[in-house]
Amino acid sequence: MGLSGNLKTVSFSDILQLLATGKKTGLLELKTTSRQKEVYFKDGNIIFASSVNSSEDLLGNMLLKRGKISKADLERAITLHKQTGRQLGTTLVDMKIFEKEEITECLRMQIEEIVYNLFSWPEGDFVFHESAGPKDAPFTIELNTMTVIMEGTRRIDEWMEIQKILPPDDVVIAVSKRPKTKSEEILMSVDEFRIMALIDGEHTLPELIALSPMGEFVTYRALYRLIVQKLVEVVGKKEEAAADKEDEEEVVLRIVFDLYNRCFFKIRSIVEEILGEENGRFPSFAAQYRTGLQVYFSGAEPNSELAPSFEKFLNTVRSQPVSIRYYSLMSGLESMLAEQLEYVFQLVGVGPFRDVVTKVKKEIAEPLAIRRELVKRYSIEENFYKTIKRADKVVKMIRG
Repeated sequence: MGLSGNLKTVSFSDILQLLATGKKTGLLELKTTSRQKEVYFKDGNIIFASSVNSSEDLLGNMLLKRGKISKADLERAITLHKQTGRQLGTTLVDMKIFEKEEITECLRMQIEEIVYNLFSWPEGDFVFHESAGPKDAPFTIELNTMTVIMEGTRRIDEWMEIQKILPPDDVVIAVSKRPKTKSEEILMSVDEFRIMALIDGEHTLPELIALSPMGEFVTYRALYRLIVQKLVEVVGKKEEAAADKEDEEEVVLRIVFDLYNRCFFKIRSIVEEILGEENGRFPSFAAQYRTGLQVYFSGAEPNSELAPSFEKFLNTVRSQPVSIRYYSLMSGLESMLAEQLEYVFQLVGVGPFRDVVTKVKKEIAEPLAIRRELVKRYSIEENFYKTIKRADKVVKMIRG
């Protein structure tokens, strides 16, 4: 089965669905410039996954963070594993530190964490090697791929809500001294209780994620719920060494530039995929935006040779009066986005329109997560979703 490409054009969930329905056996390899992950399948179900160049997903590291093994026992097991060449999981069983069932369950958690993380990748090359099996996996598990797709999609949707509440990365989180609860009884899940135990008024959000014995998403979700329940709060910025003053306007404009260029590229790509690259109706429609600041959002693939220059965009924005330039930019982009989405519906129908909206939402997750405090302050995300709703309202009105 010749399956290869980039996650920019084919989503991870679509790849999983294709392999599951085809009951394929083999290796799905996914790479970016800094990360590489491998997911193995048997008869369409996931049986193993690994991170080639990351220590975060290693079994020993996971067991240590979860408090399931002491550092001394882990060091002994690693030494023996290197001497014998046997896998760490097998070595831990041989040393009678764990039962085989316990190691299998830990591997299941590790594999799930690796696979669910891939749903958030906005790009990355992938290739499927049919019939290839894991070389060094003494234990394999079996995850129903369709169940994984549903859970991964649910996590992406939940993450959209979670990141709206999470504090900036440079502030310290502490337990609230006077929790504002409606009752005397406070109910917490096990995950929330574990995270609450780590919060000592000295750590930031990234530091708590690094300390957490649970997966990244589970930790974010637990923190989100603690914040919503007003059981934890922000107590100020973490003291750091003095740094050069940041050009806030440039940072905001870079987020906007990245976000909307991704959107317009995704819209154009999906329409071309449906109608074929020779179809000229959408490019003709998009040509009306080749004026002013909108010329920098051409729908070209980001980071390609055809992509507009951020430096030129920045200079053009700053050539306008300070009092109106941000408003002028954003009102133009919001109108452009709404109009293009409405045209997608007119051109290819409601099904592709819904698909475009879903994929555009996924596309913006990364730029929106870069500097959450600025995204909130400048209402970038809020206005983006208002624009999506505006287009959806027009579509519903047309359909009656």
